[in-house]
Amino acid sequence: MAEHFDVVIIGAGLSGIGAAWRLQEQLPGKTYAILEARDAIGGTWDLFRYPGVRSDSDMFTLSYPFRPWRGAESIAPGDKIRHYIEETAAEGGILPHIRFGTRVVAADWSSLLSRWTLRLAGGATMTCNFVYACAGYYSYESGYQPDFPGLSDFSGQVVHPQFWPEDLSYQDKKVVVIGSGATAVTLVPAMAPDAAHVTMLQRSPTYLTVLPPRDIVADLARRVLPAKAANRVARAKNLLVTQGFYQLARRRPKRVRQILRAFAVHALKDAAYVDEHFKPTYEPWDQRLCVIPDGDLYQVIRSGKASVVTDHITSFEPAGIRLKSGRLLEADVVVTATGLSLIPMGGIQASIDGTPIEIGQHAAYRGIMLSGVPNLAYCIGYVNASWTLRADLVHRYVMRLLTHMDRHGYAVAVPDNPEEQGRPLLDLSSGYVQRALDKFPRQGNRDPWLVRQNYLRDVLTTPRADVTRDMTFSRHPVPLKEIAV
Repeated sequence: MAEHFDVVIIGAGLSGIGAAWRLQEQLPGKTYAILEARDAIGGTWDLFRYPGVRSDSDMFTLSYPFRPWRGAESIAPGDKIRHYIEETAAEGGILPHIRFGTRVVAADWSSLLSRWTLRLAGGATMTCNFVYACAGYYSYESGYQPDFPGLSDFSGQVVHPQFWPEDLSYQDKKVVVIGSGATAVTLVPAMAPDAAHVTMLQRSPTYLTVLPPRDIVADLARRVLPAKAANRVARAKNLLVTQGFYQLARRRPKRVRQILRAFAVHALKDAAYVDEHFKPTYEPWDQRLCVIPDGDLYQVIRSGKASVVTDHITSFEPAGIRLKSGRLLEADVVVTATGLSLIPMGGIQASIDGTPIEIGQHAAYRGIMLSGVPNLAYCIGYVNASWTLRADLVHRYVMRLLTHMDRHGYAVAVPDNPEEQGRPLLDLSSGYVQRALDKFPRQGNRDPWLVRQNYLRDVLTTPRADVTRDMTFSRHPVPLKEIAV
């Protein structure tokens, strides 16, 4: 007989460990398991091992509110984030609940039995009453790789940051990093000290902002306040600053463009260079704003160890990359920091009574559940703030829903269908988001079908949100024919 749990959490990364902590804290009687496809805790922070990998938001908001960050850095390296997640799991007694090397291939809901059957890689199965997908929104199996003409002709080495070779040597070599997003602006300053030269090759610029690697307010607060109080001060300050800057960018984009350009000109001392390579055509926060701690990218550019080229690729050649301008960009190593491949819920093939669920045809209920799909939640963080801020709100909402179901003897909770839907769930113009829009649920035109990228609003409303609104509950196993799938 297959094992059965009250709740199955998919993924043992930052979100999955946070979900387990909240589950144990608020519903200690529930049986649960965390299914992790990899052999280690950490998710993103275990997968990515490229040089310089780090947080792209401050750790005082990226860390769990129930276990404050005590590290010195505000922008922390990936290995320290991974250790922080591991320590949280150990401290919370979560480790015994994790099944490593266990990948969920498919999940089928039985209306007759009111439970999910999960099919695992290798053929084994297990059942549960509720599935909580905390596997993020991108594929661990493949990153996005454009079809570059002539790539096979290149005589050097090509690597993708998502699959960084442990034995890659770039000492005294010419390196080209293709891309202009968070990964590219992290890699360039990290590789520059050892490489002969690093070139960031971009089709178009990205907005960059400079942040200090350490938080002065946090350091001061730690000197005069207890650790938890000091963390709350730093967290509150960073929340107000980041959310305030985002709102300013949306309301006064021209002013924010001027501010970001001024930072770049001050750092590079070359206005023409800034206007050529650091002047995007879109508005701030139409795509994610990239953080460069202590202006490290600007520093290696000024030192001459790195440079930026804004051009299009015509083809690869044995010695490097031929650009549209006609220039040959010589390279020994090419890093394709070209983005992620997005997939919902870790790529699990879900179905109801054997009928496949086409996720892109469903509406996002509070950005947490799918219209017409019973007893399934998913965790997606903010795009304009630290992921964990929204993730923890989602965890707490799911626990409130489960508590309500237990209190009233409900076996099933199914979000209804909204009257209209249209806006994408992830409202960014970034290429990696646009390529995957049809794979994700869409928003409706009113609560609870809207997903607002506003933590200051959500932290006040989500804990009080009515878990019964636009939700159908049932106490006994019944067919869900009246719920559109």
